[in-house]
Amino acid sequence: MKTFYITTPIYYVNDAPHLGHAYSTIVADTFARFHRMVGDSVLFLTGTDEHGQKVQEAAAKRGLTPQQLTDEVAPRFEETWKAIGISKHGFIRTTEPRHKRVVADLWRRIRDRHPDDLFLATYEGWYCVGCEAFYTESQLEKDDSGQWSCLVHKRPVSWVAKERSWFFRMSKYAERLLQHIETHPSFIQPENYRNEVVSFVKSGLRDLSVSRTSFDWGIDVPELDPEGHRHVIYVWMDALTNYVSELGGFAPETPEFQTYWRQAVHLIGKDILRFHAVYWPCFLMAAELPLPRTILTHGWWTIGGRKISKSIPATRVNPRELAHDLGETSSIPETGIDALRYFLLRETPLGNDGDLVYENLLERYNADLANDLGNLINRSLTMVTRFAETTPPRWVAAMAQASHGPDHDLARVAAESAADARLAWEAFQPSKALEATWRLVREANRYIDTTQPWSLAKGGQTEKLGHVLHSLLATLWWLRRMIAPALPATARTLDGWLGAGVSEDDARWPEVDTFGRDLPSLSPKAPSPLYPRVDEKRRDELLARWLPEAAVAAPAPAAPAKEAKEAKADKQAAAPAAASAPSGTDGASLTYDDFMRAELRVAQIVAAQPVPKAKKLLQLTVDVGEGRHRTVVAGIAEAYPPDQLIGRKVILVANLAPATIRGIRSEGMILAAGDDAILGLSSLDRDVPPGTRVR
Repeated sequence: MKTFYITTPIYYVNDAPHLGHAYSTIVADTFARFHRMVGDSVLFLTGTDEHGQKVQEAAAKRGLTPQQLTDEVAPRFEETWKAIGISKHGFIRTTEPRHKRVVADLWRRIRDRHPDDLFLATYEGWYCVGCEAFYTESQLEKDDSGQWSCLVHKRPVSWVAKERSWFFRMSKYAERLLQHIETHPSFIQPENYRNEVVSFVKSGLRDLSVSRTSFDWGIDVPELDPEGHRHVIYVWMDALTNYVSELGGFAPETPEFQTYWRQAVHLIGKDILRFHAVYWPCFLMAAELPLPRTILTHGWWTIGGRKISKSIPATRVNPRELAHDLGETSSIPETGIDALRYFLLRETPLGNDGDLVYENLLERYNADLANDLGNLINRSLTMVTRFAETTPPRWVAAMAQASHGPDHDLARVAAESAADARLAWEAFQPSKALEATWRLVREANRYIDTTQPWSLAKGGQTEKLGHVLHSLLATLWWLRRMIAPALPATARTLDGWLGAGVSEDDARWPEVDTFGRDLPSLSPKAPSPLYPRVDEKRRDELLARWLPEAAVAAPAPAAPAKEAKEAKADKQAAAPAAASAPSGTDGASLTYDDFMRAELRVAQIVAAQPVPKAKKLLQLTVDVGEGRHRTVVAGIAEAYPPDQLIGRKVILVANLAPATIRGIRSEGMILAAGDDAILGLSSLDRDVPPGTRVR
């Protein structure tokens, strides 16, 4: 049996969990669920980071001891994970005795094997309490007042003046770390983060201060300072060791360490990449221990271009409340959690930054969950339960083996989507995996439209009807399993409506060559509304609940006539996406925060064709990263023949609200120059991969 060990960052206990915490945990949970489905032995770990100056200061402000604060806050994370359906996992707290023992053991292992790697010296320099990290001035920026500030937290750093400290000889391991990265391409993923780490290491590693004497909330260094100073272990050496504490320690006789460690995947946010991809492997090399399999890095979720943070009220999003709101009109309220999971996993490829635009959340909910998946489940089960009494579903070999037609297309797409989705999950590409899964969802809806079971029933074509009903059940049975990693509540509900009686522990990923022939004994029953559409009234209610009052759009005016709507849409598509006033005119100023709300990304045009009866419009298919495609209607037909655009890279406004233009759903806008006529498209001065953020 293969093993799979997935870990999240351990979260600081200075506030309640927010959407950023939930994103990391949901992604890890999804990978854990998938690997259980393919038969792997899975270990899944999350937890809380409870030591350090930041926690000590937060406790003092509230008149609490650090332990009292951590005991109050840590349970909130477990409560949140339970509320949003996180599956079986371990939970580590760095104040636990089992963890303290392993941290001290790591120190001793380094000391025993390489005595000179830990040495006493005096340190002075810039320190960010938020990061719990030391920085050089080249790694900082000056704020408006001229103070050095952290690039992550945008707050002034403090000067630590000549503090006695234990140092770790990290510079010794630079070449060895570079060799490991080169010979293990999957060690740091995605690739752009690997390049970032390589550049950092090649710039020169400095020896690292790994103890503090200026505060005492931490794990004691397990050896005496000859001058009698009390040292606590640097919070990152403490925190990173949690991944091994769950396994019982480093000792060779520890079965869990032997079984799981070499398959460990550390899922982290990009702001803590250096600690995981540089500090942690160097510590392990010094202790003569194997390195984890992968450091898997994701981007930040932002609100209006600003990183989600407890310190900025406008960016705080409670994941439990958001999931509740999404599911409160469903017959199965837990699907609100799935709707949130789906958006976070599907909207942005893992590794890229994502901006939470509530209108986009509701648009994707309606398009993918209500119109596509919910509609397929409802219409399929409704017809099965309606017709099955007189025409039981049955597999007709001759129809299943057809070399063309809707039955052939459905079986082919099912096999391809299951295979592609599996490869994407294995490659840590949830957005791509869900895109592959939705190919089957959409093909099944087309299958219903093409075969028209109601017409077969009316015409007495019982053999064909029975086969179509069987094919629909086969599709739902495959989808029940293919959506399970990302949408577990929906999968459980669908299992109940199918009458399959297959538990989460027993559900297995579909085998590609078994479509239509792997159905268990089913007892289908009629469904109830799963993902009810969000209409305009409901949309306005939700936006008013989620957004500050000033940000809520005014009610939409009455719909114009079809001709006027098409003219307006054509004009919108044909207009270059540029500032409304050139430099030196009286156009309204744009704040930095306003600009950052626009998500600009590199996109590559992979297909282009004219839009019928619209001389200015082209329908473009663009790659927006990891093979994800979008359709964009652009008013550039008079300037560019379609065949001249294939392969060209452009700048896309990726979070523009989708619009239907000449019957085509357009998901973005291409940047172009020109007022009345298109003079040119935006371009890049070097080769940049699709999906890259433009700032």
